[in-house]
Amino acid sequence: MAASTKTLKPQTAVLGGDWTIVTSRRGKQKNKCHLKIETVEQHSWTPSDVEIDVEREAKLMKKMEKCISNLENTEFYKKVLDQIQTPEIFHYFSRILTSESKMQMVIYGIGSIESYETPRLQLSLAILIKRNFNWIGDIEVFDPVLSKTEIKVLEALGCSVLLVNEQGRRQALKPTLFFMPHCEAVLYDNLLQANWRAEHLNQVVLFGNSFEKYEQHMSEFKNSAIVDSAKFILGVRKFTVEVGIDIVSEDFFRAFHDSSWHFFNLDSQLDVDLHSLKLSSIEQ
Repeated sequence: MAASTKTLKPQTAVLGGDWTIVTSRRGKQKNKCHLKIETVEQHSWTPSDVEIDVEREAKLMKKMEKCISNLENTEFYKKVLDQIQTPEIFHYFSRILTSESKMQMVIYGIGSIESYETPRLQLSLAILIKRNFNWIGDIEVFDPVLSKTEIKVLEALGCSVLLVNEQGRRQALKPTLFFMPHCEAVLYDNLLQANWRAEHLNQVVLFGNSFEKYEQHMSEFKNSAIVDSAKFILGVRKFTVEVGIDIVSEDFFRAFHDSSWHFFNLDSQLDVDLHSLKLSSIEQ
C-alpha cells in the first residue's frame, strides 16, 4: 500500500453532543425482523438552475479557499490528522486497502456550500484529508440541492459531481471512504443495505453520525418508523468498530458533533448470513 509517510501519533477520541434523527417518508417496510435487500431505481439528475453565475462562482471559490486555509491551521484539523495516523485507525485503513494503492471517497448529502458555513467546513475537511494522504483517491460528490455554480466550484476543487441520484446505494466494489457527516438515518441505511455482504462491508470506511448514538436513541423508539428507518444501522453494530472524533472547539460543533469513523470487521471466510440477521432489539 502506498501510504503517507507522516509519523503515527497516539490520539484519544471522544464523543459528545446530540443531533436529531430524521426518518424516511416512505411507508413501513415488510418483514421487520429480517433485513431484506431491496432494489431501488436510480434516477438521472440535473441541477434546477439553468446558468452558471460567474460572479457567484468567484465569490464562492474565495469562500471555499478561505475556509480550507482556516481549517488547515486549526487544532481540530490537526487532531483529525493525528487520529487517522494512530496505529489503531491506520491499521483499519491499511487492512481495507490491502493491494490497492488508492481509496476513493464518496461524499453524500453535503448540502449547499454556497448558502451555509457548515457544508463548507465539512467539504474542507474532506479535501484536506485527500491532500494530506496520498492513498486517498478521487472524490465524488452528490446532493440534489447543488446548483450549477456550486458544481463548477466543486470541480475546480478537484471533485466530480455525480449526475445520478444513487440515494446512497453505492456498492463498494473497491476500497471506499463514504464521507457523510450529519446525513439522514435512511441514507446510511440505504448504503448499508446496498453493501449487505461481508465482501462489500469490509471495503467500506464510513465517516458520519455515530451508530452508537443511533442505537442509544433507538432504545427510546421501539416499534416505530424511526427504528424502521435505521434497521441496517442497528443490524451492523455488532460488526462495527467505531471511533469518535474530538471536536476541540465550539466552532466545529455544528459541523461535526457526534461524528465517528466506522470500520466493519467481518470474517469473509465464514458463512455469515447477514440476509437473515434478526434484529432482536426491534422485534415486536
